[in-house]
Amino acid sequence: MDRNLALEFVRVTEAAALSSALWMGKGDKIKADGAAVEAMRKTLNDIAFHGVIIIGEGEKDEAPMLYSGEKVGRHVNDNEHDIELAVDPLECTSNLANGKPNSISVLAAGPRGSLMKAPGTYMDQIVVGKDAKGSIDIKDSVKNNLSRIAKALKKDISEVTVCILDRPRLSDMIKQIRDSGARIRLIEHGTVSGAISAGIENSGIDVLMGYGGAPETVIVAAAMKCIGGEVQAIIRPHNEKTEKETEEMGLKKDKVYHTDDLAKGDNLLFAATGISDGHFLKGVVFKPDGGITHSIVMRSKSKTIRFLETHHHFFEKPQY
Repeated sequence: MDRNLALEFVRVTEAAALSSALWMGKGDKIKADGAAVEAMRKTLNDIAFHGVIIIGEGEKDEAPMLYSGEKVGRHVNDNEHDIELAVDPLECTSNLANGKPNSISVLAAGPRGSLMKAPGTYMDQIVVGKDAKGSIDIKDSVKNNLSRIAKALKKDISEVTVCILDRPRLSDMIKQIRDSGARIRLIEHGTVSGAISAGIENSGIDVLMGYGGAPETVIVAAAMKCIGGEVQAIIRPHNEKTEKETEEMGLKKDKVYHTDDLAKGDNLLFAATGISDGHFLKGVVFKPDGGITHSIVMRSKSKTIRFLETHHHFFEKPQY
C-alpha cells in the first residue's frame, strides 16, 4: 500500500470524527456512533480500492454498516479484496456522549491475511513503545515488567507512567502497580488511545496494562508495527458465544499473542483522528466556516509517523 492510500484513509477517520463530534456531550451514544459509522462508510466507498471489513461494528445481522465481511471501496463488486480493514469509527462512545475525553476514530489496514480476526471479547494485554520493546513478558509479575521497562527507558520506576482501565476486576493489578512505585493514569474507556500513547514519544504514558477488547487489540498491534513497539496479549472469552467463536477462529486461550501474530507483515497502515481531546490527539474544533481536526497517520513499511492538523472549510453542511 502506498503513501497516497494512507492519506486517503486519514480522510476516512476525519469524516467520522467531524460527523460524530456534533454529538459530543448530548447524551446520545447511539446517534453519535451512527454518525461516525455512516460517515466512515461513505468516505471509504469514495476511495478507489478493493477492501473488506474484517473487524468492524459486528456481524451482518447485528450491524447494518461496516459489519465484518462487508465489501468497501469504489470497486466493491470485484471478487478480489486487495486490502482488509479493522475499524472503530468511534472509540469511547460513552465518553463522547457524556462530553468526556479520549474519543477517537481509528482505522488499520493491510493486505489480505495480515490482520488477525478476533471475536468480540477481551484480551489481557501489555503494550510498550519501541524504546521498551523486548522488555515485557505478560506472564511475569507486574513489578518485574515495570522494573525492566524502567531500565529500558532509562528512568526510575517512580517516573514510569502506566495507563490502565479503572475497573474492579483490575483492582489487584492497580495495587501491584502502586506497590512497585510507578505512576498511574486511570481511564474510564479508550484502550486504543491509551495503548497508542504508550508508543508515542512524550505522550506522558509509558505502558498500557490490563485488558481491552480483542478486536481493538488487533488495531493496536497494527499501530505498534508502524511505531516499532510491542504488544503481548492473551484472549479471555467472556461467555459461551465468544468461547465458541474463539475455538472456531483457531485461537487458543492459553497462548500469548505477540505483535506479529496480531498484525502480520510490513505493509500496514494506521490512521486515527481525535474527536474529543485525548492523550495524544486534540478533539474536533468547530468554527463558523468549518472545523479543525488533529490526526495521526502511520505506515509500517517506512516507519513514518505524521501528525496532521487539517482545516476543513464547509461551503455547505457536509453530507456523510
